Amino acid sequence: MPIRIGPKKSFRKRSGSFSYMGEPNLFQIFINRLNKLGVRYMVTGAVAAIVYGEPRLTHDIDLVIALKTEDIEKVLESFSPKEFYCPPQENINLEIKRASRGHFNIIHSETGFKADCYLMGQDELHHWGMLNRKEFIVEGEPIWVAPPEYVILRKLEYYKEGKSQKHLMDIANMLRVSSHQIDFPQLQDKIRSCSLEREWIEAKGFSGE
Repeated sequence: MPIRIGPKKSFRKRSGSFSYMGEPNLFQIFINRLNKLGVRYMVTGAVAAIVYGEPRLTHDIDLVIALKTEDIEKVLESFSPKEFYCPPQENINLEIKRASRGHFNIIHSETGFKADCYLMGQDELHHWGMLNRKEFIVEGEPIWVAPPEYVILRKLEYYKEGKSQKHLMDIANMLRVSSHQIDFPQLQDKIRSCSLEREWIEAKGFSGE
């Protein structure tokens, strides 16, 4: 069963701005382990869009991870085969070496919850997002979330590739709920550099701007 991330439990950024989040199971399952390992990561995708926007159901979490070859063994030990499916060590190592689009999944056997893990590679937007990630606190646990500008840019890219309006809906909710957290001049610059102007116009039209 998917969990609902919604306005049941509060979580806050250290700066003092507030958002809301519901059952923390996804975070307990995946994020606690990454925090203990000391691996740099940021939450992105649907969960990040929920953080900055509106609650909806999800049972997956997207993570950008700064993973090195020497980290693989300790990651596999933490996400042990008794509780999780993880790819073999050599497969993860191959994904780490990709210049872009390196990716692997971790699946929690009991619940079926999945973490899609995207490797940093040479992706400039990944690196920019990691430098500007935001720290939130959930149930006393730090959660690192991609900056809203990064989330919007990725949503625009996904919309450009697949034309799924769920990405426009996520962007519209983010603009409505968290516009005060968005650096619009910087976002506009990155939209131009990523050639996403047309998609941005559609997203703003979708949100009623």
